[in-house]
Amino acid sequence: MPKFRNYLEYKKLSENEMIAKSQEFLNNISNRRSVREFSNENVPRVIIENCIKSAGTAPSGANLQPWHFVSINDIDKKKEIRVKAEIEEHEFYNHRAPEDWLEAVEPFGTDAEKPFLENAPWLISIFVQKFGIEKSGAKLKHYYAMESVGIATGILINALHYSGLSTLTHTPSPMNFLNKILDRPHNEKPFLLLVVGYPKERIQIPDIQKKSFSKIATFF
Repeated sequence: MPKFRNYLEYKKLSENEMIAKSQEFLNNISNRRSVREFSNENVPRVIIENCIKSAGTAPSGANLQPWHFVSINDIDKKKEIRVKAEIEEHEFYNHRAPEDWLEAVEPFGTDAEKPFLENAPWLISIFVQKFGIEKSGAKLKHYYAMESVGIATGILINALHYSGLSTLTHTPSPMNFLNKILDRPHNEKPFLLLVVGYPKERIQIPDIQKKSFSKIATFF
């Protein structure tokens, strides 16, 4: 059974402070955009480490923390990932992708070529642990693993944006090649490949709009 202690870190804010902070966060996160063209300017490792530590604070089922983050800065590793990813992407775009999906992404100009996997300074491969492995070798059941890793990934994206970096969520299908390239065990499954860095100068992004507040929220 876990021990319990007083929650001394919490500091209650005034309503005005809370409103101001919530508005400040909204203003900041509203500027977040996915980008597909990255500068090759390096990003200090300590920034990536701090953001992953932030992701590691996420809630998880029974506090089992069923995630692992593999950060890749090595040029050869990034090239290997790009080659394998593009093999899967060519197969997907040419043979497996449904027509309605291809029509949905056509306005964004995406295709099977993924140069950002090499150009960006960092890739973060996020793995979900389907189950844990005890020291004895026995399996440890994980609860709500996908939901937990999804929450941690959201925190990671926010932390990277807050730190001044841009990201792209990339999910080649399938992604099992990442286990081999990154030497991850059989109880882990690739969840998402996050591309991280500075956006290339004067890049263009799709002029899109988010749904109105009334369409995404209901209050009772």
